[in-house]
This record gives sequence, structure tokens and C-alpha cells, in this order.
Amino acid sequence: MCRSLFTLFIFFSISSGIAQNSFQDVFSNTTRPLKENIRITFQDARNNKTYLPISVLRGKNEGPVFTIVAGVHGFEYPPIVGAQELLSEIDVDKLNGTVIIIPIANTSSFFSRTSIVNPQDQVNLNGAFPGKSTGSVTQKIADFITTTIIPVSDVFIDIHGGGVNEDLIPFALFYDNPNYPEQTKKARELTENSGFEYIVSYPFSLRDDEPAKYVFKQASQDGKIALSFESGKLGNVQEDAVRLIKNGVYNILEDMDMYDYGTGPHANLIQLNNQTYLSATEAGLFYSDLNAGNTVKEGDVVGYITNEFGEKLKE
Repeated sequence: MCRSLFTLFIFFSISSGIAQNSFQDVFSNTTRPLKENIRITFQDARNNKTYLPISVLRGKNEGPVFTIVAGVHGFEYPPIVGAQELLSEIDVDKLNGTVIIIPIANTSSFFSRTSIVNPQDQVNLNGAFPGKSTGSVTQKIADFITTTIIPVSDVFIDIHGGGVNEDLIPFALFYDNPNYPEQTKKARELTENSGFEYIVSYPFSLRDDEPAKYVFKQASQDGKIALSFESGKLGNVQEDAVRLIKNGVYNILEDMDMYDYGTGPHANLIQLNNQTYLSATEAGLFYSDLNAGNTVKEGDVVGYITNEFGEKLKE
């Protein structure tokens, strides 16, 4: 039997000892070093309420602003665990610049154990950007990140992992945005130095007036150095996935001359620049003997779909 090296227990009582200060108050505080945890609350016209936890770590010395977002999808646990461990490990006395960490961007999804959407408004946060200040609670969170967090960030990283239905290979990715060549060049450099073996570049073809939908695509659209990690799978917490996330963050911090704790790039980088999506023509249960990382060729049967009675519908 395969057993996770981590067990994540979710408790539903919330400590009241966290400050309710505004993000602007904390971020504009010139005290160095500084570490402060805050919660920003949101409420919409339907009386849905939620909050966004934010930690601000201001180093002893000045430097760039590096923002880390985890938990955009509440069922992706390795990024959340990795963000919490980073919060406890980073020594602000040894930090240059400021690190902003949002350990769980979609707390309503997390605490209700829903994979993708906020059950309050049925909105996927990772499809809601740039958000709407007068919208639902999820749209309000997206608007807050777009208008308040992204503008003060020099580097913006969005960390994901495989949800309960996703088996994937860890990879680092960025958007090849021709509108901001210098930022794109730096994003490529950071992904390649992150310690991930697989590096993915996504094409960027959005006009400025089109919604970005995804959080780090919004940061890229806004001209920031933006990238993302995918690490973890199947709605579980794997120790190696958490370690890879943390190592990636430390490598980026070292590359930005913010923190001296990196291990350097992977010795064998594999560039993946052409993505193909296969759409199912039937709804049902998918069966396959393949795992993430297996190689297939044209004509191979990847799997098959059955209906709820187990009758095969499609190969």
C-alpha cells in the first residue's frame, strides 16, 4: 500500500489572534525587519463572507518584492503546506527586500474541501481575474490581488499542485509575453534556475483589454516577472513535492539576491513548449493503465471511458 509521508488534518476553528489591519498599512510600514500576518475580509451582495490570509515578511535590508500565492484551488495541498513551512523558515534578519505570502488564496474552497470553485458563489478563483470590486466574494478576492498585490510585486509566483483527479509531473512555467520581453526573459531565467527538471513556456496572445482569467497570467499581462510551479498530485501531500516547491522558492530568492539558501538549477533541464489537450467526447469514468510521465505515440490507446454502469463508451 502506498502511503503519503504527510497527513494533513483540517480543523475548522480559527484563531482570533491575527491582526485585521489593511494590507496597505502593513506594506507601507517602514519597520525593518518585520513579519506580520493579517486577514483581509470580503463580503458580497448575497451576504457571502470570506477572507484572504496574507503574511508580509520585510527583510532587514531593502530589495525587491517577491509575492508567493498558494491555495488558489483549495484541494491542492502541497503548495499550501510549502507556503506555511516557508513562513516558519525564512529569517527576516537574513532577507533582502520583502516577501508577500498568501498561503491559502481560496479559504472557502479549502475549508469546505471543494476542489476548484468557491462553494459560496460557484466561481473558480483561477478563472476570475482581473476580478470585480462589486462582484461576488471570489471576484472581489481576484480584484484585490489584481489591484493591490500585483502592482507592488516585482516577481509574482503562483503555486499549484494536482487536485484529487490530477496525476502530473512537477514543472515550472511562464508565459512567453512579447509585450514585456525583459520581464519574460527574467521569468524564463527564474524557471530554469528553480531546480525543476521540466520547464514549460505558454504562448501569450491576450490583448490588454481581454481578461487574463489566471492569476499569474494577470501578473504577466500587467508587466510583472511572473511564473508558476506545479508540484504535487492526486489531492494528497507528498514530502518530495513540498520540498521541490520550497527549493524552487529559495532558488528564485537567491537569484534575486534576496536570500542565500538556493541549490541551483536542475542538471538536466527538459523544455516543453508545445501543449496538446485531448477533449473527451463522452461523459463518464476514465480508465487508464498509464501514469504521468509515460510516453505514448500516435495510435496508442490512452484509456477508455465507461458510463455509470461500467459499460465502455469510448476508447
